[in-house]
Amino acid sequence: MADLKMLSCSVVFVFLCCAASFGKCNDQVPLIMWTSAGSTLGSQTPPAAGHIVSTSQLESYLQTALTNSPHNVLLFLQDKLSMDDFTMYGGVFGNKQESSFSSLEVALQSSSPLLLPSVARPAAASVTGMLQEQLDTAPLYMDPETLAQLRLNASVAALLVFRLPYATSADMMSAKEVLSGNDEVIGQVLSIMHNQAVPYTAVYTGLQPSRVIEDASLDIQSVGGRSLLQSRRYKNRNREEQKEKEKAGVAYPPLEFKESESPEKPCIMLWAENLTVSILRENKWSRADLSKETFGESATVTLHGSFCNETHSSLALNYKEVLGFNTFKIIFVMSQRMYKVSARRWFTMDEVVLEYEGKKATFNGSRSIYAPAEYSYRCEVVTSHRYPQLVPRTSKDAANQWKLSFSDFQIQGFSLSGKDFSYASDCAGFFTPGIWMGLLTSLLMVLILTYGLHMIMQLRTMDRFDDPKGPAISVPQTE
Repeated sequence: MADLKMLSCSVVFVFLCCAASFGKCNDQVPLIMWTSAGSTLGSQTPPAAGHIVSTSQLESYLQTALTNSPHNVLLFLQDKLSMDDFTMYGGVFGNKQESSFSSLEVALQSSSPLLLPSVARPAAASVTGMLQEQLDTAPLYMDPETLAQLRLNASVAALLVFRLPYATSADMMSAKEVLSGNDEVIGQVLSIMHNQAVPYTAVYTGLQPSRVIEDASLDIQSVGGRSLLQSRRYKNRNREEQKEKEKAGVAYPPLEFKESESPEKPCIMLWAENLTVSILRENKWSRADLSKETFGESATVTLHGSFCNETHSSLALNYKEVLGFNTFKIIFVMSQRMYKVSARRWFTMDEVVLEYEGKKATFNGSRSIYAPAEYSYRCEVVTSHRYPQLVPRTSKDAANQWKLSFSDFQIQGFSLSGKDFSYASDCAGFFTPGIWMGLLTSLLMVLILTYGLHMIMQLRTMDRFDDPKGPAISVPQTE
């Protein structure tokens, strides 16, 4: 039985090795998705060899996979990951005899994993936002020690993100050691979930591809008396062609608005990986992705109604046929002014307005979306639900029937000096849940120590003692 398990796992990794020969590219990362024992992923057709999974395709894969699988999602997000990490460092992800924890290889044996060898880099970088949108919950960045103290509920969706490092040097042994440590972290997390008897869905991917050393010489493989020889020049040419296709399909330029008075440079710029709006109809959410209509060569959006000056900017995105509405418009209203406390100018996103067939829904973003006037604003996810940055003006506003979600969002409405964004002010907060837990624990320990010192300082000694040679001390009693 053990040999059979090892054989099945070997087949999985052989598939990864074979896919690496087709999908090797500097802008691609692999993605592996599996579930706990007893749970199954939705049946999906795996991509053809050499096919690069785009952002929309990855979102479709994740949505189908999460239909019947557990909604306690473990996202193992490595800084860098490539298919070569599975092939060059053999045995790194295998079960180690000296470790008491399982490993990635053991976890894949008990389920039918979803293997995506070639995922476009922008798509892999936005996987956190995709899962947050589909689970309707905010991500929690954790480590195994924190997870061990947490009690999960199988009926409540949770997105737990575990950041994994990658070797910074070119030494192959250091990279192998880091990957081996990451495999042990994965084993610890899965063991904790197994001990708590909580079903889970796990995703393992990277933010960007890792840099690996390629052999200058390629082996000649004989098949049926014929040999296949691929020169390095031919391989590099294919790689450049693949890069151009990837750039044309995914890496589109930002949206620009230029005033007629100065057409040589833009005054407002906007970029987003996904631009999604949803409306509630008959207790069901209808969703529309406006990314293709907004960015790239196939964009159909018009900017009629936009304007900009030194203190106010407004970017109006005009669409046709969105969610059944013949006319649909998204307006980003921004302003900047001087703040005496900080002694500098700041710009804020005052409103995000939806106009559709004479109706209007207004979201307020000034409390969360702001940056120095000479910077751009960037955020991995900007939403109007579940830890929202955009909130309706009033409880009776039509915005309560809408949901907005912008992933990898960046905007700048002032101080543009060229065709590139200025330095970005990121929305990521410094105080993560782990830091808050550490601060509260430290504060509690300080209070206990202070109380103990106060009690010790209140101790008093007796000012009189019994003298064995003298008369005994008598204490008068009163009735």
